[in-house]
Amino acid sequence: MQFHELDVPGAFIVDLEPVLDERGFFARTWCEREFTEHGLEPRLAQCSLSYNRSQGTLRGLHIQLPPSAETKLVCCIRGAIYDVLLDLRGDSATFGRWTAVTISAENRRAVYVPRGCAHGFQTLADHTEVYYQISELYSPEHARGVRWNDPRFSVAWPRPITMISPKDASLPDFAADEFAALAGAIGLADGQRPEAVGIHL
Repeated sequence: MQFHELDVPGAFIVDLEPVLDERGFFARTWCEREFTEHGLEPRLAQCSLSYNRSQGTLRGLHIQLPPSAETKLVCCIRGAIYDVLLDLRGDSATFGRWTAVTISAENRRAVYVPRGCAHGFQTLADHTEVYYQISELYSPEHARGVRWNDPRFSVAWPRPITMISPKDASLPDFAADEFAALAGAIGLADGQRPEAVGIHL
């Protein structure tokens, strides 16, 4: 696997390194050793699958607060998504900054979302499926969100919103005190800092 750090510290694109032959290819999508070597969270507690019927569907922006703050590895196994991370770590140099990556079944990229970053996506194709590998169990009492069109952050979604859940659509405006517990939630294993590759997509 190849790891490319995004402009939000601790967030990475993870590219596969497929081994090809006449049958097709084989590639690792997760490796405890390589994640640890790059300072990423190696714990895996839960995997989830999101199916989306229509392009333009928006999910997010979702986050869990401590002590259930989580890291996620997000990949698209069918269709394509515009994947968004929003840094809500109050002591981060990139607090309030968002970054986005297009991932698809064709490019087979994954996005590593560190603790303290809200996450969401918009589908770019019908019948899109998104697969999550998550470091913590889902905790409803620690689940929070940021509204997709909160003017404080002005996330630029690529397409008109065709579908969104009532819950996501009615998320409140951002309130800093609600997310104060995320200060210091860098999301790296044992306080390590990876060597940044530093690309912007």
